[in-house]
Amino acid sequence: MKLLQILLATLVTGIGSVWIAGMLLRLGVRGRPQDAGHGPQHLLSLAAGALLATAFMHLLPEAFESGLEPSVLFAVLLGGLVLFFLLDKAELWHHGHEHHHGPAPDAHAHATAHGHDHPGHGPLHAHPVDGADHAHDHAHDHAHAHAHAPRVGGWAVLAGDSVHCFGDGVLIASAFMADTRLGLLAALSVLAHEVPHHVGDLVVMRQTSPDARAALIKVSLAGTVTALGGVLGWWLVERLHGWLPYFLVLASSSFAYVALADLIPQLQRRLAARQTVLQVLWLLAGIVLVTGVSRLSHGDEHGHGHDEGVAPPVSTAPPHTH
Repeated sequence: MKLLQILLATLVTGIGSVWIAGMLLRLGVRGRPQDAGHGPQHLLSLAAGALLATAFMHLLPEAFESGLEPSVLFAVLLGGLVLFFLLDKAELWHHGHEHHHGPAPDAHAHATAHGHDHPGHGPLHAHPVDGADHAHDHAHDHAHAHAHAPRVGGWAVLAGDSVHCFGDGVLIASAFMADTRLGLLAALSVLAHEVPHHVGDLVVMRQTSPDARAALIKVSLAGTVTALGGVLGWWLVERLHGWLPYFLVLASSSFAYVALADLIPQLQRRLAARQTVLQVLWLLAGIVLVTGVSRLSHGDEHGHGHDEGVAPPVSTAPPHTH
């Protein structure tokens, strides 16, 4: 039953985020420099709030209930942040975020080959100027960059997306193994930040292929890798259940890193007062959304304890297998 829940949640997260992104693109949510504060900018704020709320209000408290020394768990949290920073630098976790400046074709080709569709505009996270969303119409200004290596860029996006989705699946599974409520919150948070990510992916794929439907299918297939990560996460936690608090802290460090290092810096632009207020409101909306879902799901489970007979959910007992 637990594995089925993980599979359903990871498939909905991995594929559903792609289809939501495709729908937003069909509705014209792309954005241009003059569209400050609109479109995926709202999604970035919402995602940041959801990720932070899930990490600090749910995953970490659940891990600390295990009774392990706080200093140990904080050390794991710090180690996780450093780990994801190193993965980010290695362009394995977030498709790469280096800013390649200058008009040299080789620099543009290198950026495209690592999933960039514009210097400073990676497909996972945007770096908008003056509040422009991360899927803005850069194709008109930088289409020549993709002319150098369009096929490589498209497949690089899919490869990087698959790695990222696999990691998301492992983290979602770890949360589900502690508590179904935590798993739902983790899946919701991942979904929120994957939507703007996939908007960028689809923009890049549509520049490398004229067939919009084929681009949607390819990115959706990459999203299914989330389920593979979910299966691996379920398998690991089943056999290393005593390590579950560490998995939860690692998941929270991932969520905190994405929000604080990738999403929020993109929102730190000098905007009009109205757009700044909207950013803050959408950030708070993400926190309220996660809190509301948590309360509703907790109410449904109240009186039943933690599901699947896992009590306590983060037992510090030794792993089940060697």
